[in-house]
Amino acid sequence: MAVAALSFSVILTGCAAKKEAAGDKLNVMTSFYPVYDFTLKVGGDKVNVKNMVPAGTEPHEWEPGTRDIASLEESNVFIYSGAGMEHWTEDVLKSLSNKSLIVVEASSGITLKEGHEEEGDHKEEENEHDHGEFDPHVWLDPKNAKKEMENIKDGLVKADPENKDYYEANYKTYAEKFDQLDQSFQETLSPLSNKSIVVSHEAYGYLCSAYGLTQVGIEGLTPDSEPDPARMAEVIDYVRDNQVKTIFFEELVSPKVAEAIAKETGAKTEVLSPVEGLSDKELKAGEDYFSVMEKNLAALKEALE
Repeated sequence: MAVAALSFSVILTGCAAKKEAAGDKLNVMTSFYPVYDFTLKVGGDKVNVKNMVPAGTEPHEWEPGTRDIASLEESNVFIYSGAGMEHWTEDVLKSLSNKSLIVVEASSGITLKEGHEEEGDHKEEENEHDHGEFDPHVWLDPKNAKKEMENIKDGLVKADPENKDYYEANYKTYAEKFDQLDQSFQETLSPLSNKSIVVSHEAYGYLCSAYGLTQVGIEGLTPDSEPDPARMAEVIDYVRDNQVKTIFFEELVSPKVAEAIAKETGAKTEVLSPVEGLSDKELKAGEDYFSVMEKNLAALKEALE
């Protein structure tokens, strides 16, 4: 499925989003956690941000309900990641009567990786919500995440040009943090001779490309399919042949398959987050994209040393 070409556009032919009175905040809807976090950081106290996918919910198969559609009708801006991650976006946007809604596809301008399955195709054919043509997990490369935040900033400026300097200043602050995070990944991972990781699903293509790693996925681009016995045997052989000591799983998906492979091979299991959603506990503790990615880096370093 082709990526929807909706970046920075006004649905139908509407005008820029209006605020009822000077000083009112923009009402912004975001699709799921990464773009929600980036929008909060850029928008600061000038925006009210509501995230559609609830905390602790795996977003791949999630779909908006009636209340979500109603909230979009009342919003000034809608921000989604794109590249096929939110399979429902095109249909939902076509259904809206809100002609002044500004829509931002945060992944616009990012070079996308093809979303084909690796050899030994193990994705269930009946999975109706595949990601289509591209791998949508762009935000796991900090450089791509920086671009997503820039696109979000541009969308907020379009909706609220009076506060352009405010949004630009916030973006500049976090752009430097993305650069620092990228540097940390480069400096930590580049000296390591072991570059292969075994993961629960193939969400880490952009991260691996950025830092010279290779991912071996137990499952494909979506985490809900069960690998067949042949795929399990392939992964077990790979772990043994390459002396892999850590099998990575995700906090929002059952770890049972990763645990079974670890038990069979003597490896251990650890979390490697795709940063697709944080739990209420993590949010209350102040966790965000940067803190979770720093934990990912520490986990990778330990597994690959």
